[in-house]
Amino acid sequence: MEGVFHELCDRLFAGLRGEELLLCGFYGEHSDFSRFSRGRIRQAGHVEQYDLELELIRGRRHVRCGLRLSGDPGGDRARAGEMLREMRETLRHVPEDPYLCYATEPVSTRTARPGAVPGAEEVFAALHARATDLDTVGIWAGGSQYHGFANSLGQRNWHQADSYNLDWSCCLEGDTAVKRNLSGHEWQSARLDAALASAREELLRLARPSRAVSPGRHRVYLAPAAMRELFALLSWDGFDARAHRTGETPLVRMVREGLRLSPAVSVYEDHERGLAPGFGPSGHRFSGRVPLIEQGSYREPLVDPRAAAEYGLTVNSPGPAPRALDFPGGSLDPADAAAAVGDGLWIGNLWYCNYSDRGDARMTGVTRYACFRIEHGRLGDPVAAMRFDDSLLELLGPRLEALTPAESALDPDTYHRRSVVSWRIPGAVVDGLEFTS
Repeated sequence: MEGVFHELCDRLFAGLRGEELLLCGFYGEHSDFSRFSRGRIRQAGHVEQYDLELELIRGRRHVRCGLRLSGDPGGDRARAGEMLREMRETLRHVPEDPYLCYATEPVSTRTARPGAVPGAEEVFAALHARATDLDTVGIWAGGSQYHGFANSLGQRNWHQADSYNLDWSCCLEGDTAVKRNLSGHEWQSARLDAALASAREELLRLARPSRAVSPGRHRVYLAPAAMRELFALLSWDGFDARAHRTGETPLVRMVREGLRLSPAVSVYEDHERGLAPGFGPSGHRFSGRVPLIEQGSYREPLVDPRAAAEYGLTVNSPGPAPRALDFPGGSLDPADAAAAVGDGLWIGNLWYCNYSDRGDARMTGVTRYACFRIEHGRLGDPVAAMRFDDSLLELLGPRLEALTPAESALDPDTYHRRSVVSWRIPGAVVDGLEFTS
């Protein structure tokens, strides 16, 4: 597909007129999708899709359009050429854009991150052989993804990566379940064995009668999956340069008042890790790590091209949200987390998270899946679903006691196309999370 994309771009570039500049972006994937229950495939499919995105620029005017490629080179060239002609006509009627920003110094790159991704049949054969006693339900997505960029200034970029995502639950009865996610570039059966072993242990505990927990503040261990939910919400404007300038960021107190989190908290956008390409639709290149928070102190925001033009900043991200968030964590062994809590709650996961007070980074949500009482340093009975309402500035600030090493995960979202977002996030022992009901 790389050669097909660049040949198509060259033909479009040859048709440009005068001072026209053309930016071309490409996304493609070859992915297997399978839904399953009780370890058996119930729905299977394969997706091959290729998208071309064009941005025609003349002066400070620009028009952007997208096209789903058919795989027929002649037909795709004709359709792309027609789209370019329509964009040229539209360009005459659009106003100038004062915040238009694109790379003007060509830097060409090519990267490949091959992996060992098995077919769906192999994965489900392994799952069925190991989990005949369990009601497993979920989705498998695996295969290759491709990203490309080219412009009429001579820049060429290409990125391809192989990955898989097995997002699944072990169900007990009703809405009682244990959630698991296995994702990465290299399939390892040992990880599946470990996930099933821990799921069985939690299911045994979930079979006990659940206990109600009184509202108020409780010591907690937030497992990495629960922490990911909090940081997924924080990524909405939390690190965006424009939100920082306008005061809409939930970290506004860190940005404007100098409020600090625990020194154990450092958060980065790591362009060298994960699935995302090291370039964006404007042609800017991204490498290294952007320090968002270091040792509890605010450092830099994510600056996309439009924010860079508006506020006179340097571009360091293709968009306002992290694509490869890295929170390195600490040294607490997860096996010792319950002992570190003493008496409190083990929170395996959260959902329905939203802001209750954005200006104070105050979030609310509901506990989900396997959550347990911790009594005298040991896991106890399951607890009923509870709603929390508390400030992340407190949870990661004065109340943060310890962090486990970070765990890596890929976003399982497949809406429109497979996500390239990834995280490295630890679990956290917190001296108090406020529950309202």
